[in-house]
Amino acid sequence: MPTHRAQLKSQEGRWIRPALIAMALLFLALFLLMPLAAVFVEAFRRGIGAYVQTFTDPYAHSAIRLTLLVALMTIPVNLLFGVAAAWAIARFEFRGKGVLLTLIDLPFAVSPVIAGLMFVLLFGLHGLLGPWLLERDIQIIFAVPGIVLATLFVTFPFIARELIPLMQSQGSEEELAALSLGANGWQIFWKVTLPNIKWGLLYGIILCNARAMGEFGAVSVVSGHIRGQTNTMPLHIEILYNEYDFVGAFAMASLLTLLALVTLVVKSVVEWKSNKEHAHTEIGVLQ
Repeated sequence: MPTHRAQLKSQEGRWIRPALIAMALLFLALFLLMPLAAVFVEAFRRGIGAYVQTFTDPYAHSAIRLTLLVALMTIPVNLLFGVAAAWAIARFEFRGKGVLLTLIDLPFAVSPVIAGLMFVLLFGLHGLLGPWLLERDIQIIFAVPGIVLATLFVTFPFIARELIPLMQSQGSEEELAALSLGANGWQIFWKVTLPNIKWGLLYGIILCNARAMGEFGAVSVVSGHIRGQTNTMPLHIEILYNEYDFVGAFAMASLLTLLALVTLVVKSVVEWKSNKEHAHTEIGVLQ
């Protein structure tokens, strides 16, 4: 016979779980779903014609192109750095390993606005390297190179931080086995390491791409807000909103939101495939 205390716990469990689920759903509805819905409602408030007209503006085209260009330029650099850093940290012991880990986490601790300001103080006209760059007619701040550098700073932890725990948990047994069979470093990487980390690598690339397209703070500081030249999509949205072009601002915001939703769908697919492959591997090991 169950005790009185056990009966009370059972009765509490019957309403605690539904209450927690209801609270979570209410929170998501208020702070996620309703704002997302409001973006699309405002974007189409004046009809599909006004919505489409927003994207016929040359400044909108420029902002979209620059956003995609910055993402395409930052992802390969982050890819190389992330894989190299993760491989070094997960596979080797060396002096300064803890410092390297701390530096990788630095963008998570530093405000993006401060990050942008650091590049201004370094590459700006009155910055540390400003006079030297001016003599050689090289412009970084208020130009595309500065936007790329600022975006690199805020995005470079994502791939490395995704791969480091994955590679540490996998261990190096397969790589050592390949080495004992005569494989060289590149063969080990392409045939053993890369297949084992491919889903984690793709997951990190997706997160890096999402942050690169949506970055505002650091890019706002170094861009100069030059229409048609240095405005990314988030900056263009801010300008439209400040000019009281609410339909245009929300239309551009809806496009950025759609890109984010596509990113989430791809992320979910990657997670599903990764979990599926991991489950098949565990079944094979048990058999």
